[in-house]
Amino acid sequence: MSLAKLHRSAIRRTEKRFLVEGANAVDAALATGRARSVLVRDDAEQRFGELLDRARAHSVPVHRLSDRAAAKLAETTTAPGVFAECDLLTVELDEVLAGSPRLLAVAVEPREPGNVGTLIRCADAMGADAVVLLGDAVDPHNGKAVRASAGSVFHIPVVRESDTTAALSALRSGGILTLATAADGELSLDDADDVFTGPVAWLFGNEAHGLPDTLLADADHRIAIPIHGHAESLNLAAASAICLYAAARIQHRRSASSE
Repeated sequence: MSLAKLHRSAIRRTEKRFLVEGANAVDAALATGRARSVLVRDDAEQRFGELLDRARAHSVPVHRLSDRAAAKLAETTTAPGVFAECDLLTVELDEVLAGSPRLLAVAVEPREPGNVGTLIRCADAMGADAVVLLGDAVDPHNGKAVRASAGSVFHIPVVRESDTTAALSALRSGGILTLATAADGELSLDDADDVFTGPVAWLFGNEAHGLPDTLLADADHRIAIPIHGHAESLNLAAASAICLYAAARIQHRRSASSE
């Protein structure tokens, strides 16, 4: 099968593998043992020599590509010249919950792959235990999502669950508070430190429509992010960075004081 077909979500699901491009992604794929093979453009072998040596040292096959073949695999305007064929990354929600997570980033029906990749990168940076994508969500193996994650998609568990109601019920059964951002939230983020002392899951809505009213109403807490300027709202990437940092700051402080 032509590896270029892995750019299609249906083919990725059937084949249980996906393609990444660029040094950061290939490096992370090798470091986490997800790479099945590495492919490099003929004229880029010397530039990526260290990556290729690592692949061979771990018995990962390395294949050379012509310029034409590399251009066919690339999704970026300027092809980086190195790719990796990888096993799929998503895990089951039960597996995440079995590890007693304390901080989760939950996106409900996110459709923009760049935002999903940024959310994954942010969650990884803040030490979250997993990212959970609910409902009709974009595939986290989408090339744009993988590139936006800057390698983090290989480092943090990602769940993709179509049944939103069942997933949120499972979180609550696991003793995890669900938190939703809302402009009219009953609690300001500045005053929410006590909420973050236990396990929490931040719920983030679709880029165009936000969280459904039913999920807002069912969340354990609705928290407002203080906005001191003239902007009416924040996008998913900005909101997730602020909220995850706020929770991680308290959780890491408590963890350090208990050691």
